[in-house]
Amino acid sequence: MYMISIIIPILNEADSIEKLLFHLIEHASQQHRIEIIIVDGGSTDGSQDIVSNFLSGRATSNTYKNNINVSLIPSEKGRAKQMNLGAKKATGDVLYFLHADSFPPKHYDQLITNEVNNGNLAGCFRMQFDSNHWWLRLASWLTQFSWRACRGGDQSLFITQQLFDDIGGYDERYIIYEDNILINALFKRNQFVVINKKIQTSSRLYEKHGIWKIQYHFWSIYVKKWFGASAEDLYAYYKKNIS
Repeated sequence: MYMISIIIPILNEADSIEKLLFHLIEHASQQHRIEIIIVDGGSTDGSQDIVSNFLSGRATSNTYKNNINVSLIPSEKGRAKQMNLGAKKATGDVLYFLHADSFPPKHYDQLITNEVNNGNLAGCFRMQFDSNHWWLRLASWLTQFSWRACRGGDQSLFITQQLFDDIGGYDERYIIYEDNILINALFKRNQFVVINKKIQTSSRLYEKHGIWKIQYHFWSIYVKKWFGASAEDLYAYYKKNIS
């Protein structure tokens, strides 16, 4: 039986973090031990209180399962730093990095361990945005294919602890695009698989800034990195046009 460490970096995720915690508990297969490590980068919206209240009340919850433990740890702000810290604290054989607004499919833990047993040491789920906009539906559909251009952190990422350590974890120089940097390293090692089950993720960034604007800037970031842009260049572009 595997131990799976789910690492969730958060910063002001009061709207979704409790819902995600219950989702992870309710959709686990109960076949594996799971630890959920929430790494907070300095939230100011009450996210920490929500998690603390969840922890204090979990023993009386009808949906709480004894083989799932939840913890909250503070961190310096920065997704790469937060995820690396979570991985350092993790005790699992398999790490599962998850956004706070992404909800994995039923029995996600068993689906992940099935792949590990088959020799696939890293990968993700295909994605489905919580939007009916035709472009986001198309973008979601494309994530079922194993093309590197279709990858991103919203699809979550599982990876064995050993492989994560061998690669050196997330590159903390990258304030953005950190997920893709690690994914690129996995593709170079031919260690990446897409599980053909859907993880549902929020389209809130597209709704906030506009679908075409965000898509254009994401493509621009991808192309800039392709042509050798530095971590500082990518963050400066993101900060100017999206943040």
